[in-house]
Amino acid sequence: MGEPLVDRSAPDGPIAERWDRRRFEAKLVNPANRRGHTVIVVGTGLAGGAAGATLAEQGYRVLQFCYQDSPRRAHSIAAQGGINAAKNYRNDGDSVHRLFYDTVKGGDFRARESGVHRLAQVSVEIIDQCVAQGVPFAREYGGLLDTRSFGGVQVSRTFYARGQTGQQLLLGAYQSLSRQIAAGQVEMRARTEMLDLIVIDGRARGIVARDLVTGRIDSYLADAVVLATGGYGNVFHLSTNAKNSNATALWRAHRRGAYFANPCFTQIHPTCIPRAGDHQSKLTLMSESLRNDGRIWVPVRAGDDRPPREIPTSERDYYLERQYPAFGNLVPRDIASRAAKSVCDEGRGVGPGGQGVYLDFTDAIARLGREAVAERYGNLFEMYERITAESPYETPMRIYPAIHYTMGGLWVDYDLQTTVPGLFAIGEANFSDHGANRLGASALMQGLADGYFVLPSTLGDYLARLPRDEAFRDVDRDHPAVHACVGEVTDRLFALLSNNGDRSPESFHREIGELLWEECGMARDEAGLKRALERIPALREEFWQRIRVPGSGRELNQSLEKANRVSDYLELAELLCLDALHRTESCGGHFRTESQTASGEALRDDESYTYAAGWEFTGAGRAPVLHREQLNFEYVHPTMRSYA
Repeated sequence: MGEPLVDRSAPDGPIAERWDRRRFEAKLVNPANRRGHTVIVVGTGLAGGAAGATLAEQGYRVLQFCYQDSPRRAHSIAAQGGINAAKNYRNDGDSVHRLFYDTVKGGDFRARESGVHRLAQVSVEIIDQCVAQGVPFAREYGGLLDTRSFGGVQVSRTFYARGQTGQQLLLGAYQSLSRQIAAGQVEMRARTEMLDLIVIDGRARGIVARDLVTGRIDSYLADAVVLATGGYGNVFHLSTNAKNSNATALWRAHRRGAYFANPCFTQIHPTCIPRAGDHQSKLTLMSESLRNDGRIWVPVRAGDDRPPREIPTSERDYYLERQYPAFGNLVPRDIASRAAKSVCDEGRGVGPGGQGVYLDFTDAIARLGREAVAERYGNLFEMYERITAESPYETPMRIYPAIHYTMGGLWVDYDLQTTVPGLFAIGEANFSDHGANRLGASALMQGLADGYFVLPSTLGDYLARLPRDEAFRDVDRDHPAVHACVGEVTDRLFALLSNNGDRSPESFHREIGELLWEECGMARDEAGLKRALERIPALREEFWQRIRVPGSGRELNQSLEKANRVSDYLELAELLCLDALHRTESCGGHFRTESQTASGEALRDDESYTYAAGWEFTGAGRAPVLHREQLNFEYVHPTMRSYA
């Protein structure tokens, strides 16, 4: 146990006034001085792209990095369903306060009130920003922006662009970023991966990165570093994340002093195409928006393997509508996922191995017509048919829960700054706004809020408060700390290349992923977590003895990339399980089987666990130190979360 964590940048006073107060009290860097500052932004998704474009527009010099061949290939492009905003265009009772309330409740009361309320406030500005950029949101017949519902809410606040919302929003951010690249304000380095963080005199001053094409390892220096590198869901091997999404930037920052918060808060998405076999390398998400019109069911009788069209309505169990009549198929993701697992465990699952439930559009097609359904979900239906060779117009989709988003991440204060001064984490890379469960369509909202509106205010305050002799002091590449960091990265990659073992990086990734899914997936218990914690150190030791990486480090070498990322997963997995073991309550996506109600719902322990867990790295294989940040609720009082 370490000293308690305190967010000293968070303002007090009425919650609706806190963000405005913080912005006014933030010190400013004048336009002429901004030209003298360089900021590194790692990542070009919605958070990183928005941040890079906005900081450059303010006048800062921006060095931006992505491992893809183009910034527009960031994983944000895969988000399908929509983005939340409290515009209340439907006049159905929505408001900033209701979005704030739904998000705190949806996160099972494990998020900060101040940050969530700011997110709800800024959501309104995000839509205006994106419309001005030309994002083609869906519109009603009269021309007004259309909205639909997502899980955990009873209003329509989700703006969408068919099933391509992430792609369209990313193109909007990419346009803004491209303008700054053309203006010379942003220096974009594609196919370059961050491998370590440079910390000098206690401040983040740069990164070490590898050119993935030439293999060159180099240092890049700046006045502040922003991580917008997404989450760590791929530690589970099978997830909905892009295969190259990884946790190396986060983990390297953690090893350099940034606390890692709530790593056990990982989200299971209920609407994924079921696993087809051992050959699979990733899973495919079907948008939560499908639950607006699709009805989820399984046969009433266990072992009923008749085709779905041959099972009459009287012999179907629409279990979400039965158990949660107030929200029906639009309950939050953690609840829908556990319910699906429960009926499959009872032997009522469908498809190969009984690991699936039906998502049926028969009633929607009869009510709206096939053309209207195709207009809303056509591209999603086409994607499903290409993968499964089954048409959702003719037969129900089969879905099953899978690892998707990570609510945990680097601990940040209200200003989005980590415990390393000058290092900021935005979007899914931080832990700040979603508590133990993220509501659907809130990831895009947080990424753009952090990048367009929050970080540009708070990063300037950090630079303005630096002593004058430090604010504009450049770091030389010959600085001992820079040489040491580059040397450590070089030695690490050399060790991977020279080991000459008999196992591939993929084999280790698959093994650690399956271990985590079994022992720290949808359900966790003390015995399983202890089994995992016993196996992980042994697997990590085996990795360094048996790993084999063909090729060299002086060329494109995807096996080397993968091996380096897996070595980080083998350390992160241990922290994830430790966090899950210490938190003996159930909340949101973290479900301890020892802590549940009589009806099988998550049972929180507010007296013991109303805090964010910030873990401090003390060395590989050594016990981390836990720092607790107490969560206080003034406006949304924790209650038993009910969606019935």
